[in-house]
Amino acid sequence: QVQLVESGGGLVQAGGSLRLSCAASGRTFNTYAMGWFRQAPGKEREFVTINWGGGRTYYADSVKGRFTISGDSAKNTVYLQMNSLSPEDSAVYYCAAGRPVSNYDARNQRRYDYWGQGTQVTVSS
Repeated sequence: QVQLVESGGGLVQAGGSLRLSCAASGRTFNTYAMGWFRQAPGKEREFVTINWGGGRTYYADSVKGRFTISGDSAKNTVYLQMNSLSPEDSAVYYCAAGRPVSNYDARNQRRYDYWGQGTQVTVSS
């Protein structure tokens, strides 16, 4: 069983930055790819990014160049550094562990086996 716990959300002004953390139990990094999704009120949950390991990452176009995913295997923690935030980035952000087989597959939330409880990010204008 894998448990994921997110932290680091909060309220930030437009143009600001936040760093989210996702602490995972067990040997998650050796078994699963780690991703981030987000869900805004009234909208479907959407893919943000995935860390395949070995320095390989993939981003949604909406966050490319602004967000950076990284991982620390020693701490079993994955991070999401978010810069140049805009109100459109406001959402609950979820960490997920899964076994998608491609970048395209990684966009499908059904490819993830474990989810965190989410952390709220609110960007004010």
